[in-house]
Amino acid sequence: MYRINEIFYSLQGEGFHTGTPVVFVRFSGCNLHCAFCDTDHRESKPMTSSEIIDNIAQYPNAQLIVLTGGEPSLFADDEFVCALKAGTGLSVAIETNGTRMLPANLDWVTFSPKTAFPGGDGEPCVLTRCDELKVVYCGQDLAQYDHIEAKHRFLQPCYSDDPLQRQANMEACVQAVLNHKGWRLSLQTHRLLGIR
Repeated sequence: MYRINEIFYSLQGEGFHTGTPVVFVRFSGCNLHCAFCDTDHRESKPMTSSEIIDNIAQYPNAQLIVLTGGEPSLFADDEFVCALKAGTGLSVAIETNGTRMLPANLDWVTFSPKTAFPGGDGEPCVLTRCDELKVVYCGQDLAQYDHIEAKHRFLQPCYSDDPLQRQANMEACVQAVLNHKGWRLSLQTHRLLGIR
């Protein structure tokens, strides 16, 4: 049984796969306690891998499965990823905080370290390689990510409900991308579009 917060179909709003129709499998539970987390971990439904696959099958136009959370590496293992691939015919990606080792049979790894934030430094990052490094930017020194081997590097402005702070975060993030070679801007386009 897996603790599932929700399964939903939408466009990927962030990073490399922005605009791609995906099924998000959001796990409930995390080993960190980031102040800006948008998941209510009190909400969960126990589901078997077969039930998860049946739910994903409702979305035949999906191009990818994204395991997210919370922290999906607390729950997903090689067997689970293999079952998803066999049961759906889709590739499987994960969005992780990088504090735990990952299943070896994932097709795409998005590593989003949270060590720059209060509550995000509860455990050290162990991941040093990924397909996509996506850093939520709030002015931190980017040199701390130099040792991470990533095919793509994205900076994403830290979202704030305060419009003035949100604009300041956006401007700082744009400037950081302009000032640091190898980084690209990632926006939360799902927020801009008003979708999930």
